[in-house]
Order: sequence, then C-alpha cells, then structure tokens
Amino acid sequence: MNICFLMYPWERIDPETDTTLRLIHECVRRGHRVAVTTPGSLTMRETLVFGFCNLIQLKKKLPDNPQHFYRHVEFKRAKLPMAGFDCIFMRANPPLDVLALNFLDSVREQVFIMNDVDGMRVANNKLYTAALADPAGQYIPKTHVSKNKEYLQSVLAESATDTMILKPLTGYGGHGVILIEKRAHQNFRSLLDFYIGEGEGSHYVILQEYVEGAEKGDVRILMLNGEPIGAMRRVPSPGDIRSNIHAGGRVEKHQLTASQKQLCRAIGPKLVRDGLYFVGIDVIGDKLIEVNVLSPGGITRINKLNRARLQSNVIDFIEQVVNAREILVERKQSFRQVLADVDPK
Repeated sequence: MNICFLMYPWERIDPETDTTLRLIHECVRRGHRVAVTTPGSLTMRETLVFGFCNLIQLKKKLPDNPQHFYRHVEFKRAKLPMAGFDCIFMRANPPLDVLALNFLDSVREQVFIMNDVDGMRVANNKLYTAALADPAGQYIPKTHVSKNKEYLQSVLAESATDTMILKPLTGYGGHGVILIEKRAHQNFRSLLDFYIGEGEGSHYVILQEYVEGAEKGDVRILMLNGEPIGAMRRVPSPGDIRSNIHAGGRVEKHQLTASQKQLCRAIGPKLVRDGLYFVGIDVIGDKLIEVNVLSPGGITRINKLNRARLQSNVIDFIEQVVNAREILVERKQSFRQVLADVDPK
C-alpha cells in the first residue's frame, strides 16, 4: 500500500507522544511505502495534483521504538502524483487549510482520503458539535454560537446557571477556553470585544452551559469507523479548567461508562456518513463537548495506560478499505472484459 501523511512539519513532532509518528511507524513496520508532506507542499501541474513529499527510506532494520525510528529515519525528496497513493491520511493541525482540500477534491475519486474532504469541511470547528441533532438535550450541552455581543450578553444574563464556558469557535488544544461567572458580568463585554473583535475581521465565539463535573476533567475517546477504540481521562492542573495535555493536564486510565457508550452509539453512524472515520471526541460526564477531526491525538497515552496498540487498529481499517476498493476495481474491469468479449454477431 502507498500512503501519504498530509501533516504538520516533521520537525515539529514530539517523538515521545506524537500519534502521527505511531501511525507512520506502524505503516512502515508492515512494509507499506510511506510519504509525508504538508498542505503547503501541494501543487498542480497541467491539472494534475502533486506533492513535494519526503519518501521514507528503510535502508536498515526498522527500529521497534518509534522514538528511535524518528531520530534515524531517512528520506528521499520527490514530487509525487497524489492520485498514485492508495490512501491520503490528513493529519494537519487546525486551523483547516481549505485550499489543501481544494487540491484533494481532484483526487478523491481515485484515492481513499481519511478523513473525507467534505467531512473535514463541515466538521473542522466546534460548530459541528453544536449542530448535531439532539432535541432532548441528552448529549449536547446548551450551546450558543454568535459574534453578536449584545445577544451573548443577554444569554449570560438569562442563563439558569451561574457559570458558562466561553471559547473561540476555531480554537484547539484548550486555547482561549475560559470560565464566565454571572456575578462578573461587568467584565463580559470587554472579553467579548477581545475575543470577537470588530468589523470584517471579527470572529465567532461559543458560549456554552457549564457541565457539572468539568472541574474534574474530561474524557478523550478515539473513534474508528463509528466505534470507540480507546479512551483516557484528562485531569486539569490545579487552578485551571482546561484538561488538555498541552495546557498542563494529566491523564488517567478510563473505562467508558454505559452513558458514554450510548453517546458513541448515537453519534457514530453520523460520523461514518460524513466520512469522519478517525476522530477524537471530548466528553464531560455524558455530554459531548467537541469532535476533533483533523489530527486527533491520544494514541500514545492510551496505549501506555492500557498496554494497547491502537495504531494497529487504525492501519487495519485503512488496509481493509483500500483492499475493498481494489477488489471493486478488479471486478469492474473483469465485467467490462466480459462485455467486450461478447460476439456482436
């Protein structure tokens, strides 16, 4: 199998914890040809999309340790046709590079793209979570998305709870997430001015009900083809509401509760319909807070907590999809040959 990881720059990898590195290492371990490139390295020549890629060269025995593999890997630089890959695995960090998706549009019928181009378009920010159908309010916290400051002020004033969460629509990694208390409403307008800005350059924000238990952290669940394959609890550092690891949180082993399994069953089919085959969802209690579709992490830490190899599950799935697509192509070709062999007389 030929697979291209469309990702952040190789030198930005943290070899101790990086999920993408584990996925790449697993592909190389299985003998697949692996290339890595960045969204900014895509180019078009005579209507064909190419990528300036680094093709992994395995000149010696593959190190079992991904960290050792990272430090000693060798590359061959080449301009490669993106349609020549069996799979393109999107692992670029937010914010979404929309132009990169436009490049991929031209090869989507020839290459399995994970996650799907249209799926990434509709789900690349927190609005996707807020728009999920949940009329009974069973899974989604009450969420307001706007850049209208007066409206957001009224939402806070009319809230039945004393606290709410404010965060940018397009943020990730816990950046910009703050707790808003009604008693401090005098400062709220100033915060909105800072977060939203003015005029054409203004930004949307999310104002969301505070979910009880958030101070104890959240649960990151990795979903593969609509099913949970692993989870961990992320606990915030003292004095911080953010449980993201990059914001200073720590991780603990976690077994999904019955309500969390039900949540996964409720949203899994829609994720698959939207082509979002590998995602990370963040849950507090039994409430869905975010769906991460661009480069969900957590494999390394979940593996360590559970003595697992989740990267094996992910690559198994890609191999199954690619093999199924190849079988369909071969069947189509054989059927065409049958038709071509029919004597018109």
